[in-house]
Amino acid sequence: MTVLIIIGLVLMSALFSGLTLGLLSLSTSHLQRKISLGDERAKKIYQVRRNGNYLLCTLLLGNVAVNAAISIFLTSIASGVVAMFVATGLIVVFGEIIPQATVYRHALNVGARTVWLVRIFQIILWPVAWPLARGLDWILGKELPTIWSKKEIEQLVEFHEDHPQSAIDEDEERIIKGALQYSDTTAKQVMTQKENVFALEKSVILNDRLLRKIMVKGFTRIPVYKNDIGNIIGILYTKQLIGVDQGTPLKEVFRKRETVKVSEDIKLDALLNKLVKRRTHLAFVYNQKDELVGIATLEDIIEEILKREIVDEYDTPLRKKNVILVL
Repeated sequence: MTVLIIIGLVLMSALFSGLTLGLLSLSTSHLQRKISLGDERAKKIYQVRRNGNYLLCTLLLGNVAVNAAISIFLTSIASGVVAMFVATGLIVVFGEIIPQATVYRHALNVGARTVWLVRIFQIILWPVAWPLARGLDWILGKELPTIWSKKEIEQLVEFHEDHPQSAIDEDEERIIKGALQYSDTTAKQVMTQKENVFALEKSVILNDRLLRKIMVKGFTRIPVYKNDIGNIIGILYTKQLIGVDQGTPLKEVFRKRETVKVSEDIKLDALLNKLVKRRTHLAFVYNQKDELVGIATLEDIIEEILKREIVDEYDTPLRKKNVILVL
């Protein structure tokens, strides 16, 4: 009879030990994400896991009590030294190592199936476990959520892309990492330098030579300036040239609209919001001396996110490198 009791106590020790590691290894933030995705197992576990200190005190009290009982019953059938070594072996191997290694790998499944039992233990041990848990809450504070830095998320994405069981592929990895990094990039880093910008002075006449040059350039949006390229006053949309007669002054065709002017150190996420809000594709970049230094486009931002150049039918390597590309 004593042997059966000891076996039962070892099994109880294994249960407490395994659940302590398994359930506490599931962070509340992880469970909340699982719940939002419809995981019923996470929903069951979260009910006991959300109060981490209470759960910890319950499981540890139960584990200590069971291990003490094992030692007491063993001393009734063996000498003190023998009982000590046997109890240590049983608890370490069958009460700690095996259950923890097993439950850790299947924490969601095991935890969801044993939540009802954990609740029973919480009720039984409440007089001791609850005050201890409240004391820990007061001393240590509430459990903090798990927050990853951008670099850690990038490493996590890399790990998933490399793992054969993950659904994340190489393109998704590149785009996710680009989306995480682009907000640290400035307009100055992606803009086209002023000296490489194709722009027109508002007083020019749209003759045959100029129209052919515009067609060869292949741009759909061309900045228009007054007197100096640093004084941008509008944008010429090449579709406006359809049906325009030769000899027409440019000032009668281009759209006089307020342009988006930004500083060269603006982050790309802020720049993207500006472009979307203003419903335009071009931003004119100025330095601290209020001098035009370049142009940043919506396509520049998209390329930074995709980590890949977007080349259309009119692009050539030389044009892509040296002249502004607009959508």
